[in-house]
Amino acid sequence: MARLFSPFDPDEPPGRTRRRPRPQVSVRMLIPNMVTLLALCSGLTAIRMAVEGRFEWAIYGILASAVLDGIDGRIARLLRSTSRFGAQLDSLADFVSFGVAPAILLYAWSLSDLGSAGWVVGMVFAICAALRLARFNSALDGPAKPAWQGAYFVGVPAPAGAVLAMLPIYVEFLGTNGASEPHGMVTAWVALAYMVLVAFLMVSRVPTFSGKHIGQRIPRDMVLPIFIAVVVFAALLVSFPWWVLTVGTILYLGVLPLSWRAFEATRRTVTGEPLRANDAPMQEVAEQPEPLRLEPPPRNRSGPRRERSVRKSRPQNLQ
Repeated sequence: MARLFSPFDPDEPPGRTRRRPRPQVSVRMLIPNMVTLLALCSGLTAIRMAVEGRFEWAIYGILASAVLDGIDGRIARLLRSTSRFGAQLDSLADFVSFGVAPAILLYAWSLSDLGSAGWVVGMVFAICAALRLARFNSALDGPAKPAWQGAYFVGVPAPAGAVLAMLPIYVEFLGTNGASEPHGMVTAWVALAYMVLVAFLMVSRVPTFSGKHIGQRIPRDMVLPIFIAVVVFAALLVSFPWWVLTVGTILYLGVLPLSWRAFEATRRTVTGEPLRANDAPMQEVAEQPEPLRLEPPPRNRSGPRRERSVRKSRPQNLQ
């Protein structure tokens, strides 16, 4: 009797068949994929909220998807349940939640006033998110990168790009407390230009801090301050969400040049390349050139060394 559903094997190559029965899949292999599906559901719900004009809840849906997307990979590494199936599912969920949902949200909020121009920019943003994710997937099968490059992303990641793209809505909600009001053509054109900028940041080669190495090892004396900081941040986010999102987005944009400078400084340190003139302030103490010698170097009076010839001893014939 044929099976109704194909057996789940996350790492089996396509087109390969097995005659022997497959072993059962551990539950820990399913937990990260379930979190990814929850992120996808949150992104789809954000699209519905945007179409219905409930922009505040649409933003909450995209932010929830970003949080879930940030923890599913960590859960997979913690449970040792990473797989190619999970990587592909995560990319598809990211495209919907951070490519399609923000584009539809901004188009329904303001870009629709510009007609076809607004729709074209929304498609450009979604396409750039898809290209960003495709480039990331292709890098998984490429050669392994140096360990120091693991602290940087190539371009702005898709979740961060979605959060950055919604900055015009945050600014408008600062004075209206989450209620959308009619806005003119100036706001629409500013949102259009800003969305194009974020779209090209996603597909650019600008190195950005990944944050993967943050929090792996925490000193004991920093545990209580971190607890307090997390509680304060959560309280501020609940009490003043639009101020926190606006300030956080501006700070992220301001850190991009610093991450680029840090990446270049680390690369030159590892590869041993000399610093250019405009990179001199990155180094605290500049290396002084070696002074010129006015006296000629002393000659070697002992003369050239002669190589010693090694003679092989031949056995003597016994008479």
